[in-house]
Amino acid sequence: MPSTPHPRTSAPRPAADASRRPPPEASHPHENLIRKGPGHGFGRLRKKKQDDTADAPLTQEPAADAVEDAPEPADAPAAARNDAEATLEPSAPAGHVSSADYDRAVQGPFDASEQDTDHGYIDLGALRINAAEGLQLRLEVEERSKRVIAVTLDLAGSTLQLQAFAAPKTEGLWDEIREQIGTSVGSQGGTVEERPGRLGTELLAKLPAQTPDGQAGFRVARFVGINGPRWFLRGVFGGPAALNPSAAAPIEKLFRSVVVVRGEHPLPPRELLQLRLPKDAAAGPPAAPAAARPDLNPLERGPEITETR
Repeated sequence: MPSTPHPRTSAPRPAADASRRPPPEASHPHENLIRKGPGHGFGRLRKKKQDDTADAPLTQEPAADAVEDAPEPADAPAAARNDAEATLEPSAPAGHVSSADYDRAVQGPFDASEQDTDHGYIDLGALRINAAEGLQLRLEVEERSKRVIAVTLDLAGSTLQLQAFAAPKTEGLWDEIREQIGTSVGSQGGTVEERPGRLGTELLAKLPAQTPDGQAGFRVARFVGINGPRWFLRGVFGGPAALNPSAAAPIEKLFRSVVVVRGEHPLPPRELLQLRLPKDAAAGPPAAPAAARPDLNPLERGPEITETR
């Protein structure tokens, strides 16, 4: 009598350890973080066009047009499309959790009362950024008000745009803002996928776009939101970090190390927390005209959700 084959078994995959606070990166002089090309770094701030911000108050929701730099053609080969769509399939692998299960106080980002930032951090006012090796900073300035409204971090080929907002004491903002981002992206012909992630519940947004050769394609951005004590921190990942977990690891680690300085003064919910230049930032030459330099910023507008009509 033929023997009955035994079913194969596999050992369960161990869950990722989410209980350790990421250690800060080694400190580097701030001048090493300044991109030397035109239009980047402290003293060479990107100016926001007045038309982009004149009809949108800074207290609105984060923008939905933060996108990956290179749109993917809509008529890419079938195998490539299948691979991309498989990447976008909803999944909850080990270490991916909802925002309700994400332990911010342990994993970060942190409140100023929870983390010492005297050494190895760049002081941008409401945000303190760990001076990680290879990091470059760009500050977004609204031309009309001349105030800094966002900071974009470039690390390991990916980008992360950060904005911090005042929030109520008793409840967070991320649930409501996710819904509004989804509505805005949908009104522009895009799609949004909500899923658990390594930083809590996240949104993967795909917006219609044209490739450089004029083909129809789409752009991708990954939105994350962290509810802190009386503050809300929104991040938008662009480039490889929007889709590739391995590529996202370095810049996600940097995101976890961010420290938010809320301040004690009263502010209405969704009010943008004030950012500023570092005190020791040296002024550089004026930025080149927009047409003369590549658009490396994945978020064209400020902290509002914009609509295309």
